[in-house]
Amino acid sequence: MDNKMFCFQCQETARNFGCTQVGVCGKQPETANLQDLLIYVTKGLSQVATRLRAENKSVSKDINHIVTYNLFTTITNANFDDEKVTERILLTIEAKKGLLKELSNKEGLSEAALYDNTDTASYEEFSKTVGVLAESNEDVRSLKELITYGLKGVSAYTKHANNLIKENEELDAFIQSALNDLLEEKSVDELVALTLRTGEWGVAGMALLDGANTGTYGNPEMTKVKIGVGKNPGILISGHDLRDLEMLLEQTQGTGVDVYTHSEMLPAHYYPAFKKYPNFYGNYGNAWWMQKKEFESFNGPILMTTNCIVPPAESYKSRLYTTGATGFPGCKHIEGGIGDKKDFSEIIELAKTCPAPTEIESGEIIGGFAHEQVFALADQVVEAVKSGAIKKFVVMGGCDGRSKSRDYYTEFAKNLPKDTVILTAGCAKYRYNKLNLGDIGGIPRVLDAGQCNDSYSLALIALKLKEVFGLDDINDLPIAYNIAWYEQKAVIVLLALLYLGVKNIHLGPTLPAFLSPNVASVLVENFGIAGISSVENDLAELIG
Repeated sequence: MDNKMFCFQCQETARNFGCTQVGVCGKQPETANLQDLLIYVTKGLSQVATRLRAENKSVSKDINHIVTYNLFTTITNANFDDEKVTERILLTIEAKKGLLKELSNKEGLSEAALYDNTDTASYEEFSKTVGVLAESNEDVRSLKELITYGLKGVSAYTKHANNLIKENEELDAFIQSALNDLLEEKSVDELVALTLRTGEWGVAGMALLDGANTGTYGNPEMTKVKIGVGKNPGILISGHDLRDLEMLLEQTQGTGVDVYTHSEMLPAHYYPAFKKYPNFYGNYGNAWWMQKKEFESFNGPILMTTNCIVPPAESYKSRLYTTGATGFPGCKHIEGGIGDKKDFSEIIELAKTCPAPTEIESGEIIGGFAHEQVFALADQVVEAVKSGAIKKFVVMGGCDGRSKSRDYYTEFAKNLPKDTVILTAGCAKYRYNKLNLGDIGGIPRVLDAGQCNDSYSLALIALKLKEVFGLDDINDLPIAYNIAWYEQKAVIVLLALLYLGVKNIHLGPTLPAFLSPNVASVLVENFGIAGISSVENDLAELIG
């Protein structure tokens, strides 16, 4: 079959092999190919930047921001707009031309570094030559894509931190150095080592974002969040970017418009700084993949701040706005770069003309168990473990998705023994965070640390427990890992856990299609990575 595209970066890729005609996510082949070209020119820019650093010449933050923005743009469900992707390609080529003028040694530069074609009419054909399948060796391709997706994930963290005026230029230099390495001939062993280094820098990226969020908005705290609706018209904010939420809340004060979170924005309610806004009403709906139905019934405008867009129905498309690295053809885009104050007045004025949201559920859910809140409960947690009230923790973080097989995670949570506590972050929690699982001595059996961006908290909690119990090996803790994945931020979380030495992680609902049989075998043999089977079998293996 003639491939119009090839993409296998997400869990729902067709036949667990690859999307070749159109993306399961809704991405058209032309868009997929342009995104491949964007990655290609970003690798070229990164090679020149890495060479400049080797010559002890400085690379500006603007270049760093171009690289991370480009990688974020190509994450699953972020940007479907060919025009926006093409703009990024042209911007990257122009930035690279400027760097090349400063570079003394241009010998041996790759074709990607020298590519300077601004004839956009030629992009469609050329882009087909520089995609995933341009690497013919299956194992090398697998490792290069694993690293690329990890870099996309850590770039998402970096971009959010940059929006709060936080930088780690050593991390940016690593991202660009790794992209440079992917242009060069590398052995499988060298690529395995680079994979683990990507995990190491993934931890640094998570730490950067955690510090940016908590330094700006305070440490998340145990919070009950309303899931019903009020009587005022509302704006629904989805994605992950807390700075966008802050600006929206500031601009809606006194307007009579309430603000609701959706999906991964739910954890914003846990931050002290956002609790001062009286119109910050609650959370509406569930995980990203249910948005077509939920955006319809919300009635008001929706602001997508990052990835997790589902191609919108015409009935609400005019109410859907994008900002940052997101984009969808026909949807209005709110401009604004790092440090800029975005103007959300058009969204607010539209909201005033809309009915209040239609209620789809009622009650409240509890969350806010990031690292500092759990540390505050440490004595209580340790005592519960020592007394046997808590026998096991299960990390069930990660992503949700459309496939029916993900019902497994709901059933797994339901069937866990009553002396088991779930640690979670990311939208995978929507599979079980509204179940009545109770508590253990006042400790909820679902401890939600926040967004997928907040997975760092789960690592810190594990390391803290290791310290408290005086253990030498993190794998001696009573913690099992049964993680759901969907996109590239989950990939960097996985690589970070591997770098930290965590073994025997179960990953589902399928293992990534981009893992070749040989690469999968290395992960199984060295780290105990496994897929999921049945709830009964996995409970027996993970819980005992």
